[in-house]
Amino acid sequence: MNKRVRPLGVLVTFVSLWLTSADIAATQWPQWRGPSRDGVAPGPSPSAWPAALTQRWKVTVGEGYSTPVVADGKVFIHARTGDRETVTAFDAASGRQLWQDGYPAPYKVNSAAASHGPGPKSSPVYANGRLFTYGISGIVSAYDTAGGKLAWRKQPSTEQPHFGVAMSPLVADGVVVVFVGGHERGALMGLDIATGVTRWQWTGGAPAYASPVVATLAGVRQIVTQSRDHVVGLSMTGTLLWQIPLTTPYDQNSVTPVVSGDLVIYAGLANPTTAVRIVKEGDAYVPKEAWKNADAPMYMSTAVVAGSALVGLGQKNRGQFFAVDLATGKTLWTTKGREAENAALIRVPGHTLIQTTEGELIVAKDSATGFDVVKRYDVAQSSTWAHPALVGNQLYVRDANSLTAWTIG
Repeated sequence: MNKRVRPLGVLVTFVSLWLTSADIAATQWPQWRGPSRDGVAPGPSPSAWPAALTQRWKVTVGEGYSTPVVADGKVFIHARTGDRETVTAFDAASGRQLWQDGYPAPYKVNSAAASHGPGPKSSPVYANGRLFTYGISGIVSAYDTAGGKLAWRKQPSTEQPHFGVAMSPLVADGVVVVFVGGHERGALMGLDIATGVTRWQWTGGAPAYASPVVATLAGVRQIVTQSRDHVVGLSMTGTLLWQIPLTTPYDQNSVTPVVSGDLVIYAGLANPTTAVRIVKEGDAYVPKEAWKNADAPMYMSTAVVAGSALVGLGQKNRGQFFAVDLATGKTLWTTKGREAENAALIRVPGHTLIQTTEGELIVAKDSATGFDVVKRYDVAQSSTWAHPALVGNQLYVRDANSLTAWTIG
């Protein structure tokens, strides 16, 4: 892998510029893309970005792309060692291992995805003292997080998508939502958080690699996600409300929908980024196109809302950052390209933090006229496909085999 390598800086810790220790203890990064599943981190930006980050600790965790989940003073990692998937809890302050569980999960990687390894790719979700994981072969596990006791485990389907399970589960209304099945058929289902029993399921589509979000659209609270060939909205009990055809080369729908106000924004490889509004007409819920932008198609990286703009990584020119006006869909700016193969974006007030696959963290100031870089930090010496977690001024970065805790300020 070609990578710019610069020494990892260490800064003497000074008084936190962000949150008090009480505020930090009260915040969490409980799931894919953070507390509200939209890439937004709670808390203010620092008044000044430091010259370098302080590395607090680093531990080896195994392979995989799952997000570090932070809750109740612990960091949870879902990983692979050989033919086993492991779930490990670390003390967030020190990196000390608190508990670990593992189970057999042999998996043969599709040759087209060999460079990405055997996962797991799905990120866990934490809710009310319980952690839920979803393995690359479709094994769902529930743990009591205090001591790591297994509450239940099941494999609802022995089939998987061509490139393995990658959608990250969602907890809502007493169920954990997972999209199970293989390339031709599957089910979006709600599993009881206490028992794992199936409470509802929708069998109208096959799973993709995007993750579901909850939104209120046309006055109805609903689950929005991508299937193999559609964008769909379902009631909180699994009834289809609306759908939009979306097909991509090799059936790689992998961008999590972004909801901003009444807009649902979706994208896919070789497709324009599109925004729709869901309108109720009689008993039907109808998607009405608001705008399309062919300048900013997205492949795997999910964008974030930055004030009145959508900021993300597009697939053109081998990866270029972009900003699109949310109201009109007009392109505000793009970078030249070759920025990254993939990127994970986090919002703090006035800034977007962008972690690239090269292990670089870019801090970009909000701008309607161009890509305004404030700082660049090296946060890993190997590829960083996993989304980072930001809790207060503590950043948790997962690279090819390790987890590192950094202090910003």
